[in-house]
Amino acid sequence: MATDRYTSPLSQRYASKEMQYIFSQDKKFRTWRRLWIALAEAEKELGLNITEEQIEELKAHVDDINYDVAREREALVRHDVMSHVYAYGVQCPKAKGIIHLGATSCYVGDNTDLIVMTEALQLVKKKLVNVISELSKFAEEYKALPTLAFTHFQPAQPTTVGKRASLWLMELKLDLDDLDYVIDSMRLLGSKGTTGTQASFLELFDGDHERIKKLDKMIAERMGFADVYPVSGQTYSRKVDSRVLNVLAGIALSAHKFSNDIRLLQHLKEIEEPFEKNQIGSSAMAYKRNPMRSERMASLANYVMSDAMNPMLTSATQWFERTLDDSANKRISIPEAFLAIDGILDLYLNIVDGLVVYPKVIEKRLMAELPFMATENIMMDAVKAGGDRQELHERIRELSMEAGKNVKVHGLENNLLELIANDKAFNLTLDELKKTMDPSKYTGRAKEQVEEFLADVIAPILEENKELLGVKAEITV
Repeated sequence: MATDRYTSPLSQRYASKEMQYIFSQDKKFRTWRRLWIALAEAEKELGLNITEEQIEELKAHVDDINYDVAREREALVRHDVMSHVYAYGVQCPKAKGIIHLGATSCYVGDNTDLIVMTEALQLVKKKLVNVISELSKFAEEYKALPTLAFTHFQPAQPTTVGKRASLWLMELKLDLDDLDYVIDSMRLLGSKGTTGTQASFLELFDGDHERIKKLDKMIAERMGFADVYPVSGQTYSRKVDSRVLNVLAGIALSAHKFSNDIRLLQHLKEIEEPFEKNQIGSSAMAYKRNPMRSERMASLANYVMSDAMNPMLTSATQWFERTLDDSANKRISIPEAFLAIDGILDLYLNIVDGLVVYPKVIEKRLMAELPFMATENIMMDAVKAGGDRQELHERIRELSMEAGKNVKVHGLENNLLELIANDKAFNLTLDELKKTMDPSKYTGRAKEQVEEFLADVIAPILEENKELLGVKAEITV
């Protein structure tokens, strides 16, 4: 590793080797060569004077990129595509005359970008499905465990730990819907020429429109795509890049929400992210167990969400059939968004796989607040025993205020039940009141909602994508 120059933390610390390869130089230039072979094969099949010997020569050197020759040539001509055409031709002297025949730079550049983004989206989907799978197991395990819910981060009507997890799952399900849609809509640019009119190919094929139309389809099929975009300028519409990064930003948004909740729960000591035996939480405070994975997830998510603005600005400011002010931005914003979301999903999977739940802490906090939430049920029981609903409502409001003061001002335990038992208006004993303190009475349909959601929504997703399951995340630091 070079230590005398900048290296991206996304490569060194966060992204997997698999995602890094997708955006590597080897992947890029090997794909260029595969595209040149696909073009030559299709042109030969459609009648151009290209021999099988030339194609076999191209295939023999598809992976062994002579980078030194390409770099030396680019320093001279200042054009990356023509430098690699030249370098390929050095290795393939018989075929050098037909490499890139009729094409413009975007034939390899843009088609490769689309191929790479599609493969990267598929890896994102694989990891997202595995996060959904692990999170569904967690939701199932804790579907009936009552916990204090919060609105405005203030105590509210109880829910269950599994029901809260289902909220995280629902957002990931929406992300998967968007991801599937974008993956299914990805197409190749094909062979469109300098301004998208295919004029050079019309010249090559002596004005035969049908063969040119077939050329696009044949290239797409050889590269594993169902079709090409039907119209374009020199480039595919940069709006595609924006659609792709918006999907990644949506996943980042969901992950950020999850990471916030985990950090808050860890503060409450109810649920913690994994903490390894030799992990150090703080350089100064040895006892600390900081939620560093969730914090890192939030940090990377902020980057991905803000990065989504880059392709928007690029797409909005393209002039007519193309300008080159997209190039430098694309080289940075798109790969780094994918590397960051890859790191986020690895963190998400790692956290969910090792979440630690503390039921006793959860129960203690819930029971401290439950008397306040049980007041409606208590009031109804008192009415059944002959009390006046309006009078009881006022008394229970007053006693709740007194109990709240005891907790907040005097630091005492919540004694609302004792206050109610001592009030003759309610005609209820402390034992009768304590029977109302079963938390499961106050979680509504939380357990059933989780069961239905997992069975009706999540299980079909996992069945449909079962070949993607089995990923285990490794985080570097």
